[in-house]
Order: sequence, then structure tokens, then C-alpha cells
Amino acid sequence: MNFAIRYLTEYRYDAPVTDNLNALRVRPATTANQRVDDFHVRTDPEARLARHTDYFGTEVIEFGIAGPHEHMSIDVSARVVTREPPETPAEPWDELSTDAYAEAAGEFLLATGDEPPAGALDELHGVARASTPLTTVRLVSELIPDRFTYDQDSTYVGSTVSDLLAAGGGVCQDFVHLALMLLRGHGVAARYVSGYLWAAPREDGADSVEVQTHAWLEALVPGGGTRGEPVWVGADPTNRRLAGETHVKIGHGRTYADVPPIKGVYRGSAGAHLDARVKMTRLDPAASATP
Repeated sequence: MNFAIRYLTEYRYDAPVTDNLNALRVRPATTANQRVDDFHVRTDPEARLARHTDYFGTEVIEFGIAGPHEHMSIDVSARVVTREPPETPAEPWDELSTDAYAEAAGEFLLATGDEPPAGALDELHGVARASTPLTTVRLVSELIPDRFTYDQDSTYVGSTVSDLLAAGGGVCQDFVHLALMLLRGHGVAARYVSGYLWAAPREDGADSVEVQTHAWLEALVPGGGTRGEPVWVGADPTNRRLAGETHVKIGHGRTYADVPPIKGVYRGSAGAHLDARVKMTRLDPAASATP
């Protein structure tokens, strides 16, 4: 699919602020199933942009606005072409014990230190294992929305999995954090993915839709590569399915903290009011990211 994406973020401050420093992770990634044809960032007030790639391979755009200002906008536009990922075979559990798997998994097998108290996930962990790692990924993506409601008022950006368990509901970020813990608990390496999701209903036929930034996960499953190596498979527990051509990836990390779309600080005691909007437009449904 071929998408035009516009991500507009506006901050209004109750009084002038200075030394406004920001780091953006908003550029769609280039992957085997995704190609970026165009990308621009504009800020108001204008600022010089600096770019680098972080530890996990995500492009980071940094800028600072030193002088006093009461408003700041960040206007991101991109054109991206995606395709459906190839089918991955469901290899057995013993493939997770190979050296090749451990090397590819790296830190994505490790706990992050913000797990719930001991025993809190025992019941979910016990029912979140299927006949193969790949079918376990699918099972977890269905189990979490079965057990928890999607509720934007139950949690906030700093919420933990313990908060999700207590509230009984949360948003995509919370669902992914829980899924990561369940998969890692079964020895399946998993990582948090930030991006955009084309969310128009299939029967709608709309060519443009207002969305939000989205979160899903990628799990490392054995045997899907061209030489039999493990491959990362996207899964979306908010929408009960594997990730596909409607998912536009920005980047990945261990948790949300590694890939926040926008992170910044400013000097001043004034409060800030945020308005963020993402608009995705389907330009050519027949387009493909195939080289």
C-alpha cells in the first residue's frame, strides 16, 4: 500500500518558555517490507535539525529553540510504501535453544525491571503458550484483548503492566508491554514497535483517516529466514492479528521508553497544552514495497 502521512503536533504554553529541546522518532523505517519515498520535518519557530541513529537503529531528529516562545509546532510529512510480509513457518519450540536464536534475540529476551510482583502474571503465563512459538504469538495477540478492555481513560503514558492489571483496561502501549512479558517469559524474544496504523474500516472505502501513533510488537520466531534463520514477526494485540501492510513502522526498542515519538524539555514554569493529530491517506492501494 502507498500512504501519505502527516503528523502535526502543537504545544501552547501559558507563558513564554526558552531552551526547548526535543528528540523526535517519527520517520518511518526502511525494512524488507517498507520503503520511504519522501520525508520532511518543519518546526515553528524554525530550528536547525540534527539527525542520528540510536542504539536500536531508529532515526532520531533533534532540535532546540533557545529564544522565548509561547507556541511550538512540529509538522511531519512522509510517503511510505508497504507490502504484506511473507508467511512464516511454525517451527517447534526446541529451535529456541539454538545458538543462532540466542544471538539474534540479544537483550530482547531479558526482563526490563518493571514487571509486576511475583505471581501476578502466573495465570496469564500459564494459558499463553501454544504448540509453537509462532502460534503462541498469535495466541497472546488474542488473549490480551479478550481479558482487557481498550480504554483510554484507564492508564496514561507512564503506566505499568501492574496498572493495566489493576484497571482491567488500557491502550495499545499497555497491551504490548504485557505481551512482551508473556512472550519473554516463554523464551520468545520480543520487542516494542512504534508506528502508524491505517485504521479505516474495510467496508468504509475511505481514502483518508485521522489516526494516532500506534504500538505493536515484533517477536523473534525460528526458521522463517531464507537460510532458515529466525525472523522478526509483527503482531498487534490491540487488533488481534499479525502486523501487515497497514502497519507503518517507525522503530523498535525494549519498551515504549526506547521509542517515544516526541520527547522534550524546556526552561520555564509555564504549563504546556498538547494537540497531536495524525492523518493517513491511501494514495494507491495497488502499490507494493517490493524492490
